[in-house]
Amino acid sequence: MKLTELFDSNKLSLSFEVFPPKTDTAFESVKFATEEIARLRPSFMSVTYGAGGGTSRYTLDIAKNIKETYGVPTLAHLTCVSSTKETVHARIQDMKDAGIENVMALRGDLTPELQGSDRSNWPYRYAVDLIRELKEHGFCIGGACYPEIHPESANQSEDIRHLKEKVDAGCSFLTTQMFFDNHLLYNFLYKIREAGITVPVIPGIMPITNAKQVARSIQLSGSFMPQRFKSLVDKFGSSPAAMKQAGIAYATDQIIDLYANGIKNVHVYSMNNPDVAAKIQSNLSDILG
Repeated sequence: MKLTELFDSNKLSLSFEVFPPKTDTAFESVKFATEEIARLRPSFMSVTYGAGGGTSRYTLDIAKNIKETYGVPTLAHLTCVSSTKETVHARIQDMKDAGIENVMALRGDLTPELQGSDRSNWPYRYAVDLIRELKEHGFCIGGACYPEIHPESANQSEDIRHLKEKVDAGCSFLTTQMFFDNHLLYNFLYKIREAGITVPVIPGIMPITNAKQVARSIQLSGSFMPQRFKSLVDKFGSSPAAMKQAGIAYATDQIIDLYANGIKNVHVYSMNNPDVAAKIQSNLSDILG
């Protein structure tokens, strides 16, 4: 199923992101975790793609297993940074052979060895280059967006211009980077709608269930941490059980507020944790119906 069919519905949806293993030895444990999340029957599941494509084969293996064994629609991530045309074409064919209809098109992180590289001759310098390629193959294409500005953009106006380019190139929907203050999303949505971006925007919510995640999340995303959230971490961060419960409650509260304000589809970054995914889904059981 193409995800645009889901987003066109008036029904509220909840989906989860999972990530592939970094090593062969971790494959079975990661596969088990993703299967446990698939058993929750979310609206769909996305499977990420390792930096530099190092776990690309696992992305497809897990996405195919979720789709075929559990009947859960899947969204396979694909990055293109420093890739050749031949490599990307091979990955596209692999996805088509696996029956994958939905692709999250990303440039990918510039790993340390790529920092400072001359990118002028790369066939895929930006995600929009990959989106144009995928569009020719009939995929339902998702793109990333940043309510708090992409870290490489000079300002939000520039960021939104680039986002419009991705949508015009073929993106059917957008998924946001994590955020912890819903007002940032509402303000962002107003601005992009004013700029003519009308495709569905799926908020990405990250449940912070241990104090160590806070610094890591800020480092990766630059996300603003509201005082309400900081107080939660200060109070419960030293107790793993309490912090997990509080983090799940905070994420649940964010999601309920989003639904109450007209957002129909929410995507949760599960960190491959079936227990966290199950508790959030349970908290929303009557809301989701």
